[in-house]
Amino acid sequence: MNFNFLSPVSDLVLAHNELLSQQTLGKKIKIHSKQHGIPELDQVHLAIVGVLENRNDVNYIGEEFSLDEIRKSLYSLFPGNWHKTIADLGDINKGETVEDTYFALKTTINILVQKNIIPIVIGGSQDLTYANYRAYDALAPMVNIVNVDSKFDLGDSAKPIKNDSFVGKIILDKPYNLFNYATIGYQTYFNSQEEIDLMDKLYFESYRLGQVSKDITLVEPVLRDANIVSIDLNSVKASEVSDRQKTSPNGLDGKEICAISRYAGISNKVSSIGIYEYKPSRDDTVTSMLVAQMIWYFIEGVNFRVKDDDFLNDESYQKFITLVEDQELVFYKSIKTQRWWIEIPFLSEINNKLKRHTLLPCMHQDYLDACNNKLPERWYKAFQKNCI
Repeated sequence: MNFNFLSPVSDLVLAHNELLSQQTLGKKIKIHSKQHGIPELDQVHLAIVGVLENRNDVNYIGEEFSLDEIRKSLYSLFPGNWHKTIADLGDINKGETVEDTYFALKTTINILVQKNIIPIVIGGSQDLTYANYRAYDALAPMVNIVNVDSKFDLGDSAKPIKNDSFVGKIILDKPYNLFNYATIGYQTYFNSQEEIDLMDKLYFESYRLGQVSKDITLVEPVLRDANIVSIDLNSVKASEVSDRQKTSPNGLDGKEICAISRYAGISNKVSSIGIYEYKPSRDDTVTSMLVAQMIWYFIEGVNFRVKDDDFLNDESYQKFITLVEDQELVFYKSIKTQRWWIEIPFLSEINNKLKRHTLLPCMHQDYLDACNNKLPERWYKAFQKNCI
């Protein structure tokens, strides 16, 4: 396998790992080291990849950074009752140009996803999500992205890509593979009214911080439908992170960001995740431990994945039909997990028994709303997107 882009985990981290208890995660994972090289990837289910690229950060002033503290924190945690094998493949260093780094990340993710290995990218600036997205060009015809962020990051796509404008590039650059884009935890005052209107016009989904904090379960169906999850650490409130990481007094708290990570892990569809905008500082232990715990919860979620969306077997689900404004809505509920889906009608005319239903993950509440003659918003947006 061509992983020439990857440099090994630092000796400092490996020395720290030697001192840990035999039961810790650091002793259970396969690590890319100078001494032993890149580990064998047979039987590996998840792979950690660091990316030391931050030159497209709008505030970039030439600083370097390292992910050593995150690794030390992660390695020191104890795994749950897990059966998935994890590898730490080390870091992708800055390329000659940012495009070189994008190419290295795109290639690495593409290889891993093809091998059914989920990449967990720990990065510098969030524009790396663009490279993650491009890795799917040859993998999937349509891609759903969820961005956990206080901003939409649409930006001006006519200008060069930056960490606050990469979504504009994803939407407008060919090939057009983006089906749905959802932002979790956005804060209105950080986004222009034009961007908020554009999100609506494109029938993309956005969940305000207040909505998410009030009921975190709202975001589970959104993450269940995502292929790529991108988390901006600036979505976390200042009191939860180290000095250089502080951006806003409001934001998601530690429990909420870990719950979101776990939902992403449980999703059968999520095949890559990235945690971005990490800025180490001298009092770094809080942020590095938070990122380590987010990764821990994601891995925990992956270990608890349940194949519950195979609706070919009548005994595995219950079907509910309700009428809203002359529109017949068909809901499915998994008997195994109690999770809900709603059918998108645009494919219902295709009489192909072998074709999997085009189903949109939803909540029990959506069914209750439909029974009260209220159209679920997620269904409406997906329906509209397919009428365009």
